[in-house]
Amino acid sequence: MLARSAHARLRFSDIVRELDLTQATVHAILKTLCDRGWASRDPVTKTFALGPALAVVGARMDTARPLAHAARSAALRLSRDVGYAGSVVERFGDSLVVTAFEGDSATQPSGIPGDRIPYAPPFGVALAAWDTDEEQRAWIRRGAGDNPDRIQRLDQVLQHTRERGFDVDWTTPALAQAVQMVATLDGNEMPTPVRHIMDQLLVEFTTIGFLSDDNPGRRKQPVVTIAAPVFDRRGQVAMMVAVHPLSPLNARQIRVIGRKLTDETTAISESAQHPEALHRVV
Repeated sequence: MLARSAHARLRFSDIVRELDLTQATVHAILKTLCDRGWASRDPVTKTFALGPALAVVGARMDTARPLAHAARSAALRLSRDVGYAGSVVERFGDSLVVTAFEGDSATQPSGIPGDRIPYAPPFGVALAAWDTDEEQRAWIRRGAGDNPDRIQRLDQVLQHTRERGFDVDWTTPALAQAVQMVATLDGNEMPTPVRHIMDQLLVEFTTIGFLSDDNPGRRKQPVVTIAAPVFDRRGQVAMMVAVHPLSPLNARQIRVIGRKLTDETTAISESAQHPEALHRVV
């Protein structure tokens, strides 16, 4: 919570209300965090923020995870270059986590960074498109089940994304929020017919307009995210870097952003073969 608040300092009552914990529990946690230097308390305003001990962790992360650091640097450069926010998304098991967000916080999609979202349609297309065959089948199955029509459509999404070189999410910001809300629902607590409807809805969201950029004369359409993969030294997809226009773009504008994006991700991926070169990319 402290990390997400960025430059805002939080009052004790804010933390209690937001986390829905008792005052005694919040007090005990904050006291421990402040004693260890993970959080700090302003003696004048009585507000809380991240503490100085995290600087040590941050410095260590840059050296321990050079690929992620290079990706974050690329997201920052892209944000400055194209004028839209940039992010880095990594996979952890069957979940995706936004590990970096650079740019205008007003354009930040809800729930990031830090929240986990499922590695399943409609999320993670730019990762799934270059994943192993087995992982692609698992990604498709999590969204389509055994439905042959939905399996075929999702397979086409991945194929078209590979041909293009990057993923384009055409959904509107409002629809993207609806998708995330649906994805957070616990399917195990739903009746089977309702769960099947939800799964089908997510597939529909994934395949909305995925061929729209084939028609360069088409008018501008809302674009939420343009994303491309980053590969590690083994040549396996490790993470993706994304740009978040959250505004209508035409085909030419999408191609320009996509080219800048893939130039960055290609440079990082190539440098991953030679770890010492990652520092030059950064």
